[in-house]
Amino acid sequence: MVALNQKKELNCYIGIDLGGTYIKYGLMSEDGEIIEKGKVSTPAGCGYMETVESIASAVRGIAEHGASVCGLGIGAPGVADGEKGIVRTSGNLGWENKPLAEDLSKRLGIPVTLANDANAAAFGEYACGAGSEYKSVVLITLGTGIGSGIVIDGKLFEGNRGAGAELGHETIRFGGEKCTCGRRGCLETYASATALIRQTKRAMEKDKQSILWRLCGGDIGSVNGKTAFDGAQSGDKTAKRVVNNYLRYLSEGLANIANAFRPEAILIGGGISAQGESLTKPLQKRVDKLMLGHGRYAPVKIKAASLGNDAGLVGAAMLAKERERR
Repeated sequence: MVALNQKKELNCYIGIDLGGTYIKYGLMSEDGEIIEKGKVSTPAGCGYMETVESIASAVRGIAEHGASVCGLGIGAPGVADGEKGIVRTSGNLGWENKPLAEDLSKRLGIPVTLANDANAAAFGEYACGAGSEYKSVVLITLGTGIGSGIVIDGKLFEGNRGAGAELGHETIRFGGEKCTCGRRGCLETYASATALIRQTKRAMEKDKQSILWRLCGGDIGSVNGKTAFDGAQSGDKTAKRVVNNYLRYLSEGLANIANAFRPEAILIGGGISAQGESLTKPLQKRVDKLMLGHGRYAPVKIKAASLGNDAGLVGAAMLAKERERR
């Protein structure tokens, strides 16, 4: 146990959200309250041992605030084998089979829990965020790609060796657009923020009079995930068509998820979730119609996630708490 100041004995957990650019960290109370948080740059080139030392240094620094740290949780990109504590593969970091949990535990003298970053975010929303009133939730994060995590009856589902819960790679259009994974027609290819931006640009090229051009200052390179929604709210027909098609793609994927897992809620994260009810209300209507039973029996609530960029580090800390108490 890391305990650097015994004057104020407070059992806490530290969560780490490990990325290719930043290592974000947070000190959490046992009930998930963030006491302190910050970030440091990930070492250049994401060198493994340099990153281990950077994480260890951040943990030692944050622990110097009157807390006894009972455990450390890490959300890492890629395939993270939580049972073994090994990052099996991470394209973002360039790692293969790195025993991250063991190496950090040796340096810090505390238990270290490892999970995929999206899985950690899902557990954070379940434990302390928009999913806290439910036993079973699925988190879908709409970003560059689609991240996802599944909590069933209060337990994180990770799949064999931590390689499961990749819901962005379910097929919604057979033979459709090619995905970065190599397959065609994946949900990620049609419903990520990247996909929405691509769809908006295509529509703008076909309609030079669309208000979308004004919204991006005449620079198509400035289009973002908010542009089409802003245009739709202004009444632009082209923007409305983009948003409607996007919601159609996303709702197909969410209905598949509802049929497969029947969670009490599906939470939408990422920048697009800031659209609030402009996003969740039409999605709810569509998913209710598409999923088996049409939402009459065992309904699935569609909600915006609430923890934002803190979800991963909160979830990592809460996973450390859960596993330390087993």
